[in-house]
Amino acid sequence: MLLIGIYSGIVAYLELEYWQLSDTSYVKNITIMHNMLGFVISLLLVFRTNTAYDRWWEGRKQWGNLVNTSRNLALKLSVILQDKDDKAYFKKVIPSYASVLEKHLKNKEVSLQLFEDVDLEIDHQKHKPNQIAHAIFNKINELYKAKKISGDELIILNSEMQSFTDVCGSCERIKNTPIPYSYSAFIKKFIFAYVLTLPFGYVFQLGYYVIPVVVFIFYVLASLELIAEEIEDPFGDDPNDLPTEKIAKNIEKNCIELLN
Repeated sequence: MLLIGIYSGIVAYLELEYWQLSDTSYVKNITIMHNMLGFVISLLLVFRTNTAYDRWWEGRKQWGNLVNTSRNLALKLSVILQDKDDKAYFKKVIPSYASVLEKHLKNKEVSLQLFEDVDLEIDHQKHKPNQIAHAIFNKINELYKAKKISGDELIILNSEMQSFTDVCGSCERIKNTPIPYSYSAFIKKFIFAYVLTLPFGYVFQLGYYVIPVVVFIFYVLASLELIAEEIEDPFGDDPNDLPTEKIAKNIEKNCIELLN
């Protein structure tokens, strides 16, 4: 912004004081180009920001779905199961899916402390959320074979089991499909070229006031692009990313309350 202000001041000085182009009509007509391009750039930025926000909101909806799925599974198992050891297993494993998924999306290592009280080994070379989902389904199947869960109850639990994988797949789709680089690069070049040509036309109407005006326009346009870049990947540790770690801890709290 400081450099844009200095650049605008230099252009204003050259046109008004050095070249004295105030009576040159063809220079004044540059504003017509800005009026036409301003509409185009506004459409591009609106589309860019909306696309990035849709990715952020889709990620939030999927994690909201994970919260509901974990609660529903814990609620149903708390009623169906009578053995305390079985409940203790799910009290540990169900919230661990959210914790493992959160680290999986951030490419972090999974802490072995998550599974201290559970007979479960995680292969770090394989897809970790799938291993947790497999362990949950395998335990439910064992309980079915042991006659602790009926066939009807197994069918009731199936929707929650499927939802785990659906949430994971949707989050991976958002993470692994970024906005095309060519599209983002074009908007940056467009903003830069648009702002650099602004002082040439408007300096005759605004005089040296063109300096703060151009700086403010650059601030608005560049900020919209930076906001879109900030939120298009919602699974990180930036301030504007989704609070997935907090959501995972909330899931753990809810599951413990339901299965105690």
